[in-house]
Amino acid sequence: MGQYTASQRKNVRILLVGDAGVGKTSLILSLVSEEYPEEVPPRAEEITIPANVTPEQVPTSIVDFSSVEQSEDALGVEINKAHVVCIVYAANDDDSLDRITSHWLPLIRAKCNPSLDGEGDTEAEAEAEGDADREPLRKPIVLVGNKVDLIEYSTMDSVLAIMEDYPEIESCVECSAKTLHNISEMFYYAQKAVLHPTSPLYVMDEQELTPACKKSLVRIFKICDIDGDNLLNDYELNLFQRRCFNTPLQPQILDEVKAVIQKNVPDGIYNDAVTLKGFLFLHCLFIQRGRNETTWAVLRRFGYNDQLEMCQEYLRPPLKIPPGSSTELSHRGQQFLIAVFERYDRDGDGALSPEEHKMLFSTCPASPWSYSTDIRKSCPINETTGWVTLHGWLCRWTLMTLIDVVKTMEYLAYLGFNVHENDSQLAAIHVTRERRIDLAKRQSSRSVYKCHVIGPKGSGKTGLCRGFLVEEMHKLIGKEFKTNVVHCINSVQVYGQEKHLILRDIDVRHALDPLQPQEVNCDVACLVFDSSNPRSFEYVARIYIKYYAESKIPVMIVGTKCDMDERRQDYLMQPSEFCEKYKLLPPHLFSLKTNKKELYTKLATMAAFPHLRQFGLMTDDPRLWWKAGLGVAAATMLGFLVLKTISSVSGHSR
Repeated sequence: MGQYTASQRKNVRILLVGDAGVGKTSLILSLVSEEYPEEVPPRAEEITIPANVTPEQVPTSIVDFSSVEQSEDALGVEINKAHVVCIVYAANDDDSLDRITSHWLPLIRAKCNPSLDGEGDTEAEAEAEGDADREPLRKPIVLVGNKVDLIEYSTMDSVLAIMEDYPEIESCVECSAKTLHNISEMFYYAQKAVLHPTSPLYVMDEQELTPACKKSLVRIFKICDIDGDNLLNDYELNLFQRRCFNTPLQPQILDEVKAVIQKNVPDGIYNDAVTLKGFLFLHCLFIQRGRNETTWAVLRRFGYNDQLEMCQEYLRPPLKIPPGSSTELSHRGQQFLIAVFERYDRDGDGALSPEEHKMLFSTCPASPWSYSTDIRKSCPINETTGWVTLHGWLCRWTLMTLIDVVKTMEYLAYLGFNVHENDSQLAAIHVTRERRIDLAKRQSSRSVYKCHVIGPKGSGKTGLCRGFLVEEMHKLIGKEFKTNVVHCINSVQVYGQEKHLILRDIDVRHALDPLQPQEVNCDVACLVFDSSNPRSFEYVARIYIKYYAESKIPVMIVGTKCDMDERRQDYLMQPSEFCEKYKLLPPHLFSLKTNKKELYTKLATMAAFPHLRQFGLMTDDPRLWWKAGLGVAAATMLGFLVLKTISSVSGHSR
């Protein structure tokens, strides 16, 4: 897939207005026939110029207006349909020039903003009526001085004065329908006013970039600053040039560009590299010299639309996910995220401090998660500093990709994946095969599994989830978990392969509350009861019978707090009897005190082999475990790995 660029308008509609007799119709006919018409009708028919004969390769419609044949209401309709309006005046007629400001510009503004039309026909009056908060719509305008063949002077000084008061005026041009002087240029400027408008980029009276343009270019600068030194060196500038214009920057031209920056902005160059000030000045210079298309090419390459907002099709390319499939990071996605992490890990300690994390997401509207209450609580961290490690960073992205892949694609775009990888974010996403195919093939091809942890309040399920993230689980004993973190993710080894297991803590508000489908469906279910509480198991048993007894989802029943005295459960069957009846593995007894983590590996293994839902059937025939692992690891390793994975399945693990 080639480079991805935000699309621009697919067509251009140009409307010509002006006083009677200024030559609007003659201009259109001269363009089409390439000769001056001897007989001119009151109004020319609408014409469409094919894309292959226009400078911007965009089909262009040209519409004439005649006050003799059309009403003012019809004019209003045409103004709103047009993408750009050319106001034509006669260069030899001062009255037609004066009417630009006294009639045509106010009329166009009013037709684009109905609240300004009629009695309240000025922006000041609109503000007094309470419309000040709404930004007035601005239709791009091109001022066209016709009949310059009849004068020996220029009207440009007068026109430039008008441009200073009306920011919607994109450009002005003098021409002659009779001699064909600047006829093509006039329509080129009109096209350009639509495809590469000035007003979103530049404030004429301030001679400065607009805040939105500056913000966009700052983000682009940061993305292109690969080594994070706040400078663009020759390598980074060349990469930028290739990505935006598909051509390298010649050394001589690069030196000339630097010389221009150095001359105009003393601190625009540092150590022979371009600073942010120099980068912004360069784009300001492009616009001042009428090279808007250069800045627009850069902005569109980085996903911006005509309103300088990130395009939705750029942020969210269409991704087809079949029912029963899931989404994971591809190898390219992981490598890109590793590179981003390493770029912002300024001190090279293998972890992101809160400040480094904030700087990393400075090219985004906001961070996709909270540093203090989300990523540090849902992923492995450096337990000494409390900072996010590379492993935890990748885990959090893996989690987001599974549960909200659209958000992952958005933030990959914000971070510059499309530019650095020269591809859309789809290259960073792997869509797994459907679960029904996994069942048919008797093995899951996924590397990320979702486990729902369900149990009554006080059963210890939150501690079980948090214990997955830390090395010393016993330190969690007695700890109050204040942050409402739903997911915990870490990696485990399943037959020698790294898999990610996501534990989702299902919030049970009341024992009789039904579970929603999204709370039931998962790759493996972990039903948790407090082995020291005689009334705890009943809830788990009811959940299993109601939601999982007839499903194809593997289930593990876990008794927590096994370091305390085990109590007989007030239920018609004891947990071990219940598991035997429903052909489940015997209850796994778990305690934060013992610091044993084989439970998590068991859960991942059960998710990896969903066809072996009733693991309890396998307890008397260990050869079946060998068959389960033959598609994943070498047979010589399986004896050890399987025994390690499901140790003593016929007994109780503690």
